Amino acid sequence: MKRLLNLAAALCLAAPVLAHEVTVGDLQIIHASIPQPAENAMAAGGFMAIVNNGTEADRLIGVESDIAAKVETHESKVDENGVGTMQHVDFIDIPPGETVNLEHGGYHIMFMGLKESLVEGQMVKGVLIFEKAGRVDIEFMVDPPGGDGMSGMDHDMSGDDM
Repeated sequence: MKRLLNLAAALCLAAPVLAHEVTVGDLQIIHASIPQPAENAMAAGGFMAIVNNGTEADRLIGVESDIAAKVETHESKVDENGVGTMQHVDFIDIPPGETVNLEHGGYHIMFMGLKESLVEGQMVKGVLIFEKAGRVDIEFMVDPPGGDGMSGMDHDMSGDDM
């Protein structure tokens, strides 16, 4: 019984770290994370949930971080032939009263031209830029590797637009 109580206490203490969040105005950003990429990876994906508890829409219009040469918002799609594509989007709408999940297979953040290796458990500073809420400082938690959904997706790192 004592072992079970110790385990329960440990889980309660760990929960805030694993499910970190930031609230600014009516927006709540939940568990901004980056699955740990391979050691020499040049790109990584960023994920989170953004909750708009307000009565007005907002937009995510930019992302910044010093860990990469370029950081963009992207959307993954699969066409009628089953071909997956990923492309830059200028903004992500955050409708009032809704939650927008930045996740595998949909909207996400791309860190391109990584400047350093990312290690599980590391916290990476970033800034989300919203049309109305403005600049929001956050930290991305580097989650365990695997399931990152980035394999097979082409993000050309040789272009002049970096």
